[in-house]
Amino acid sequence: MKRVAAALIMALFATGAAASSPEPPAAPTQVQDRPALERLLGASGMTLQWLSWTSSERGHVDLSWQDNALFLKGEQRGTDGTGRVSVNGHVVRISADEFILNGTIIIEDTPDAGRRCEKSGEWRFAVTQNRKYWRLRQFEWCDYLTDYIDIYF
Repeated sequence: MKRVAAALIMALFATGAAASSPEPPAAPTQVQDRPALERLLGASGMTLQWLSWTSSERGHVDLSWQDNALFLKGEQRGTDGTGRVSVNGHVVRISADEFILNGTIIIEDTPDAGRRCEKSGEWRFAVTQNRKYWRLRQFEWCDYLTDYIDIYF
């Protein structure tokens, strides 16, 4: 029995089925505007309009550096326990009025139970009309509902 298990493990490693190659490191974040970077690093939360826009109910945003690349991870959950939005990815570039995120956005159970939207790609968040947040500029990316995802500074 031990020989069979050892042979299976060796076969898996030989074909690469059990081994996974590590993801390549992210390119350094292009910082084109230092004050905008500082605003993003001080982010005070995120919202999806279906869940809440009030400052006391905002979700969290965490930012971290790894080898000169900035990573953003945020989530908001509905106060009643239903509904969730999450944003997770690498900040590719930040300029005075926008940043580009390469990552994944997920919306679950909001505004309707059973709704699930998940998509990976490049996302553009921008400040418009002197607002105090960056808003996702791809509004109808899932199922033709307009989703306002905001990251506050």
